[in-house]
Amino acid sequence: MLAPSQIKLHKKSQTLELVFNDQPYMLSSEFLRVLSPSAEVRGHGKGQEVLQTGKKFVEITDITSIGNYAIKLTFNDGHDTDIYSWDYLLELGKNKDNLWQQYLQQLKSAEASRTPAEIGRWSN
Repeated sequence: MLAPSQIKLHKKSQTLELVFNDQPYMLSSEFLRVLSPSAEVRGHGKGQEVLQTGKKFVEITDITSIGNYAIKLTFNDGHDTDIYSWDYLLELGKNKDNLWQQYLQQLKSAEASRTPAEIGRWSN
């Protein structure tokens, strides 16, 4: 298992920077939240995934080291059950563009939005 040599949260842009083998990966808080490895998001089996909507402005509020294999992320929407292994974070980094496009397509198919409903009501 390859551990990142650097982990840095850029608070203003809400981007988590990870460096694996001198290769930097920039992952937004929204991206990490909607692709959470938790059962709440992924479900307990194929077809049980729960599409995450309204997470455009979610922020990471805490990062906790979990042994030598992972970090736990806490988000300001109360979600704090995420344990991101180094392998999973590297997979997210390497496949970010494809995973993001898949997510956007899922939102479109579900006629859902990245913007929280409370904001969406007033932004029209």
